[in-house]
Amino acid sequence: MMTEFQNIISSNDNIVFFGGAGVSTESGIPDFRSVDGLYNEKYKYPPETIISHSFFMRQTEEFYDFYLNKMIFLNAKPNMAHIKLAQMESTGKLKAVITQNIDGLHQAAGSKNVLELHGSVHRNYCMECGKFYNVDYIVNYIENNGGIPKCTCSGIIKPDVVLYGEGLDEEVIEKSISYIKSADVLIIGGTSLVVYPAAGLINYFNGNKLILINKSFTSMDSIADLVINDSIGKVFKNIKL
Repeated sequence: MMTEFQNIISSNDNIVFFGGAGVSTESGIPDFRSVDGLYNEKYKYPPETIISHSFFMRQTEEFYDFYLNKMIFLNAKPNMAHIKLAQMESTGKLKAVITQNIDGLHQAAGSKNVLELHGSVHRNYCMECGKFYNVDYIVNYIENNGGIPKCTCSGIIKPDVVLYGEGLDEEVIEKSISYIKSADVLIIGGTSLVVYPAAGLINYFNGNKLILINKSFTSMDSIADLVINDSIGKVFKNIKL
């Protein structure tokens, strides 16, 4: 399988990568859906409830408590998947990274053309005046002042991430569809392909090779040209460019 994967990478220069939470878990960022002991002790609501638009609007302070503790990992470093994808882009092989993750690790590894379907923790904006703030401002504000991050105009700051109940950015969706449609090779990694509408994007692919890299079975395995059930970082580490 690895030989076939290497051959596909070596012989193609119109590749698109679509990644999910499994790409980031190898950098030490847990999938927020995994409910651990700490979560059970501290939070009264399921993660999907807490990171919904309605919860953010009603219980903003509790939202930020979860957000700060469970969704921001500033010490996380890019793993070999992020690094090799950035190298593939620099050589002209990879045309775009489409990601469901919000951690900015693809950019940290050097990727330039990253389409963030669910936004990024690194961007935050005032709901009143629209002024943008970086993630350090949010973290420092909560640690020093507690409560809800506020703008200099006193407006509430919201993370530029797509919460449950919110629509995905249409421009990002359109660009993602365009790249997938025109790709010769689509590599899907670190996702079980259960989160829609993002997972539905792969239906637009009509290129030559569909590759799935995931530790567990996905519903799309049967239509893939190559399925690799292994750590995505380990798979990419062995690729020669």
